[in-house]
Amino acid sequence: MNIVIENGRLICPKNRVDRSNTALYIVAGKIAAVGEAPAGFVAEQRIDASGCVVSPGLIDLGARLNSIEAELAAAVAGGVTSVVVPPDADPPLDEPELADRLVHRGKEIGKARVLPLGALTLGLQGERLSELAGLKKAGCVAFSQAKVPVVDTEALLRALEYAATFDFPVFLHPQDHWLSRNGIAHEGEVASRLGLAGIPVAAETIAIATIVQLVRDTGCRVHLTRLSSAAGVALAGAAMGEGLPLTFDVGVHHLLLTENDIGFFNPHARFCPPLRAQGDRAALAKAAAEGLAVICSDHTPVGADDKLLPFGEAKPGATGLEVLLPLTLKWAEESGVGLADALARITSAPADVLGLAGGQLAIGSSADICIFDPEATWQLTPDSLKSRGKNSPWLGYMMTGKVKTTLVGGKVVYQA
Repeated sequence: MNIVIENGRLICPKNRVDRSNTALYIVAGKIAAVGEAPAGFVAEQRIDASGCVVSPGLIDLGARLNSIEAELAAAVAGGVTSVVVPPDADPPLDEPELADRLVHRGKEIGKARVLPLGALTLGLQGERLSELAGLKKAGCVAFSQAKVPVVDTEALLRALEYAATFDFPVFLHPQDHWLSRNGIAHEGEVASRLGLAGIPVAAETIAIATIVQLVRDTGCRVHLTRLSSAAGVALAGAAMGEGLPLTFDVGVHHLLLTENDIGFFNPHARFCPPLRAQGDRAALAKAAAEGLAVICSDHTPVGADDKLLPFGEAKPGATGLEVLLPLTLKWAEESGVGLADALARITSAPADVLGLAGGQLAIGSSADICIFDPEATWQLTPDSLKSRGKNSPWLGYMMTGKVKTTLVGGKVVYQA
């Protein structure tokens, strides 16, 4: 279908394009022209983007799909056109058939693109390698243990050596098993006052130091997921400064919240890794502002009953797909980051981590597009969420930034 998106502010961070009142032309699912119509173009559909930003579709590096239909609907409602799915499903994504089935089901639903992470080890047990080549062929974009640690460092070394041989990227969650196994909240004043078992920053830094050394030894491309501390950012940043093939992301909630937001045992503020101190939050926000960190939703839909439990028993995580854009805009405003740079952290930067050509509006690119009103406000309520997970520390708050239309492959998959 030939589609023209008219009258919007077109922002493509990757190609440093920021033009007001610019038309975008789509032919056969791809971007055909910007500004002036291609020869012989006849529009079959016109989308008026007056007062809106036309940007690449968001790419989320961490989203769990407990109910694939509902969560992919939530994704496109949030302007997210590609979701990276961790392998800790039931069963784990450790066989090519399972990954192929997930990708195929995503295509059947026809909403956001599903980009699975294959299990690095069989059953996520941290012992024997999964069939990485087969998983890659089935559509896995990288390999991961999700939040399940590889306790045996030698096994992790061998896994990274093998992945490096084929240039397979590996996503690792840096959290030392022994230091975090009994913890609930950040080890600090708040946890002490509330009587909660703490998880020290060392649980993150020790794991990062180990991973960095293994990257140095193997040359494997590693992406660190959900950093939470200033010390962790410093270690990862130093490794990147060495030129090591290392990247990292930050969950959007960690850019805005701290341990103080636990309040009086608010289960919606329980995360893994935990919300940390103000200095940690500031360091994460600065890393994202400087372009070191990629931002992701860390979307974790949790059933209502699992969040009605006492803080220490409640499942960690929050819904994130539908608030990734407004919370990123909120972080950008607080950090003095321009709109184009803010969008880069959730479009072109995650595409670069994955080695994909997406996250841009260049001619010939797939027409994965998010059209949003950056000034529109709306209240986050359980009824406003398409996700089955109604768990969020932001419930009742007003959000700024509302998605109006989402296109995937030149097809309108969401319209407010």
